[in-house]
Amino acid sequence: MEFTDWIKVVALVTDLPLEATLNVDLNRLLTLEAIRNLRLRYCHHLDANRMDALAQLFTEDAICQVDRGSWRGRVAIQQGLSQAFSAFDTQQRGTYPFMHAVSNHWIEMLDEDRAEGRCYLIDFATQRAAGENPLLLLGLYADEYRRVDGQWLISRTRLDVIWPEPDVGGGDPGNGLVLPS
Repeated sequence: MEFTDWIKVVALVTDLPLEATLNVDLNRLLTLEAIRNLRLRYCHHLDANRMDALAQLFTEDAICQVDRGSWRGRVAIQQGLSQAFSAFDTQQRGTYPFMHAVSNHWIEMLDEDRAEGRCYLIDFATQRAAGENPLLLLGLYADEYRRVDGQWLISRTRLDVIWPEPDVGGGDPGNGLVLPS
């Protein structure tokens, strides 16, 4: 069955006009892409040491829990992630002491203004000597997202480390995802 056939079936089942069904699906896809882009921007801003831009990706009352600490509020998160960045920037380059690569982003909408997600993290250390293992850690981000004034932001995030030392919270988005409280 072609995609357009599925849309027609959805329109029949929901008693919505075909155009309304297409708009609902398109809005959902745009929302999911905005949330995915939020996590990607987090990685780019953190790696490049753009802490002001990074802080703007969080709600004012956000909670961030990573292997380097746990912080509440946008200002505390910015300070905590700045300190974590400095700890890894052993050669004092000012940018890219690590590179966060995320994939397999699973997002579940809780309502029109809240969602939960989980994605894989492969974190590389860029200041190690050639021949050394560049892998810093493998992890999973567990996130809660909120739409505030039309913009999707991270309201709670937890980094579960899988390797080298497992520390996993667990759960699935929309079904018992373990988030900081």
